[in-house]
Amino acid sequence: MNSLVRDKERFLKYLDAIRGYSALTVASYDESITQMLTTAEIEETEGEIRINLMPLRLRIASQKPKTISRKLSAIRSFVKFLRTEGKGVDLRGDESVKIPKTLPKPVSHDHIVQTLEHADLQARLAITLLYTTGLRISELAHLKVSDVGEHWCRVVGKGNKERDVPMVQGVYAMIRDYHAAAPVREYVFESGGQKLSENSLRYLITRTFEQRGLKVTPHQLRHAYATELLNNRARIADVSELLGHASMATTQIYTRLGNALKMDHYLKSHPLCRNHEDSE
Repeated sequence: MNSLVRDKERFLKYLDAIRGYSALTVASYDESITQMLTTAEIEETEGEIRINLMPLRLRIASQKPKTISRKLSAIRSFVKFLRTEGKGVDLRGDESVKIPKTLPKPVSHDHIVQTLEHADLQARLAITLLYTTGLRISELAHLKVSDVGEHWCRVVGKGNKERDVPMVQGVYAMIRDYHAAAPVREYVFESGGQKLSENSLRYLITRTFEQRGLKVTPHQLRHAYATELLNNRARIADVSELLGHASMATTQIYTRLGNALKMDHYLKSHPLCRNHEDSE
């Protein structure tokens, strides 16, 4: 067991240093693997490690399918890491969990504009950057001044993969105005000379929307970015590349969202649909 604990620490360092995962993601992996080490049936013999996850699955059976799936995925990644290092691992009880597919919930353009009108300079810049570039909150926190130009910005995404994203006219000037009021050293968002954390940026954004009576997360701004582009006939391949998706299949969920919105608008707009609703 002690050897697996040491392996876990090396795996977490690999996720951080090599794969470039955020601190929150690494902590989530740590929690899942630690729970496996303390709950699953593990037998270490010479040349092979046998892991039976059934005791763990019984313990977490009451949790949400998405949570269970996330934990199993972290464990599979850890096992894959062990196998690449030449260790024989027999993993049992890791069958996938069915997760009901849910559509993302973008915040409306009007709500974003109204919120921006009442936001302070820092919050206005953070919200504008997320909405006009589709960045993840982790990517926004790591965005460097040197990566931002008047027309493009260089983004370092998951797995340290780089991509170039267009900048909307006027955003670069907004960044310069913000830095004139709050000088920085390296990152677009800093506090006391240090990079502003993901949690601090997340709180800044959610609090700003809450002041307008809205419950909005940074990721919903990313959803809104993708949805607006696709609804205005942007090519799905281009949107996928701009979002930094590894597969275009991930981007296709936004096309289903568009269809759902079209159906909703149709039901509210067609006179026969309205008459049917009135008669109920």
